[in-house]
Amino acid sequence: MAADGLGEFLRARRARVRPADVGLPAGTGLRRTPGLRREELAALAGVSIDYYIRLEQGRETNPSPAVLDALAGALLLDDEERAHLHEFTRQPARGAADRPGRPRSGTGAEAVRPAIRQLLEALRPCPAYVLNQISDVLAANPEALALFHGLADWPARRRNTARYTFLHPAARDLFVNWPHSAASTAANLRAVAAASPETPGLAELVDELTKHSPEFAMLWQRYDIRLRRGEPKSFRHPQVGSLTLAYEVLDLGDGQRISVYQAAPASSDEDALKLLALVANEIPV
Repeated sequence: MAADGLGEFLRARRARVRPADVGLPAGTGLRRTPGLRREELAALAGVSIDYYIRLEQGRETNPSPAVLDALAGALLLDDEERAHLHEFTRQPARGAADRPGRPRSGTGAEAVRPAIRQLLEALRPCPAYVLNQISDVLAANPEALALFHGLADWPARRRNTARYTFLHPAARDLFVNWPHSAASTAANLRAVAAASPETPGLAELVDELTKHSPEFAMLWQRYDIRLRRGEPKSFRHPQVGSLTLAYEVLDLGDGQRISVYQAAPASSDEDALKLLALVANEIPV
């Protein structure tokens, strides 16, 4: 990431911290920013206002780790966001995902090992799929395609869970908490852009989602950073009904991860999974 990306990140995060959040009075007069003023953040981080302005404007390109940690503390960043802040000074060039109009071919690691494909079958009726770094679906068992209603209608090359979340008309009805799913998806792509800005296919995907989804464009500018992690996910499936599944993510290496959805034993959700398996038998993989 380059210095201009650092400036964008600092401005976005500064706007989200209210004076009261860091023990400052609101002050008087109209605030031009909904969050901290530059001089307030500079004072909290223990740097001069001139130095901080140079950081935001991209004229200071080599802040020390101590300065970055001080800024992270003042901005109330969590561990992932703090790590992302440090990434800006370790990347020599601006990330591809932030550079519109630069097409890249390919979508990253795509060869799924035979043993992993066998594992997807062994996990049935639990929905499971393999994704690459930008969430292209590289392999999936029938229940996974059935769970993501309508995903199988897309050609295999377009099957991507981020694209599905923001652009498929079924997604907003399927995900009970669509705003959370959308925010998590955008934040995960930001994490990819922070760690590996030259990831093949990332630039095209971000450009596509930004162009066609105002919600994604807004979330992308928030600069939230979150890696995928396990959590319960609730669905409102048109053929199965309501169900809540435990979602787990396992790193397979080579830029791939496997996602598995499980139901609690002897629960109505487990019954719903059995019904989903019947639906899956009618879906071409």
